[in-house]
Amino acid sequence: MNVEELYDYFVSIPGVEPTFPFDEVTLVMKLMGKMIALIPLDAEVKTVSLKCDPDKAVELRQRYSSVQAAFHMHKRYWNSIELLGDMPDEEIMQWINHSIDEVVKKMPKKIQREYYGKGDE
Repeated sequence: MNVEELYDYFVSIPGVEPTFPFDEVTLVMKLMGKMIALIPLDAEVKTVSLKCDPDKAVELRQRYSSVQAAFHMHKRYWNSIELLGDMPDEEIMQWINHSIDEVVKKMPKKIQREYYGKGDE
């Protein structure tokens, strides 16, 4: 997966917006104002940092050589994945969705229901 494919996947997800809150080379994907991913566009090795369940974060680091604790992020919750590493593209997309779920589950229940299309049930 290259950066363009990664970007296209992110913007295909409802509610996700690309931002540059830190500088012009650090792309931050946000959902309802909350960071779900960080992509350093100027890095030699292209990566995406994603929020992750702490237990799953450790498991991924053990399973893939291309997954590391994310630099400058809370290492218990954030992993950095090399885009051209040993994790298949489909699995990177699954972890993007997981990052979204991790962020949404911290939001008020009403917003969670709205995001997942469950209205006021």
